[in-house]
Amino acid sequence: MEYRIISLPPFRAASSGLDQIGDFAEDSRLGKFDRYFSAITPCPRDCFMPRDFLYYDEAQNGMVWLYALSEDIDAGGMETVDFEGGYYLTYTYRDGDGAENDRLYKGALDYIAKSDVLELDVRPGHYTMGHIITPPDLIQAQGWAQMETFVPVKSK
Repeated sequence: MEYRIISLPPFRAASSGLDQIGDFAEDSRLGKFDRYFSAITPCPRDCFMPRDFLYYDEAQNGMVWLYALSEDIDAGGMETVDFEGGYYLTYTYRDGDGAENDRLYKGALDYIAKSDVLELDVRPGHYTMGHIITPPDLIQAQGWAQMETFVPVKSK
């Protein structure tokens, strides 16, 4: 099986805010947010889950990037939001391989549609998200990253 089901807990997050262009240039909203959270070194207890999630907000037509905060992590002047958590079907692929992502995403939707226990749970604040799971030093060494995609689901 290429998919797994996980539960993300609710958390407080720093947010890039909405970027309707999807611009990752250094001086853009998303570029500044990338610099903000990339400079953070979480304490060891906070390194066990992904902390940043990028998604397309369908209701507002733009990209939003979140970074899960803890009591040890400052929001750095960024907007903060509450993420409600929930169940997600996940899969991984080589970042930038749009064809493989499309194949896996369509397969995930098919898997969910045929499931006796799951259904899609897309709604405002609860969209499909992505997270680079490869550590930065390995990205540099191998020249590519692995992306994990999170598709929101709920029990029927």
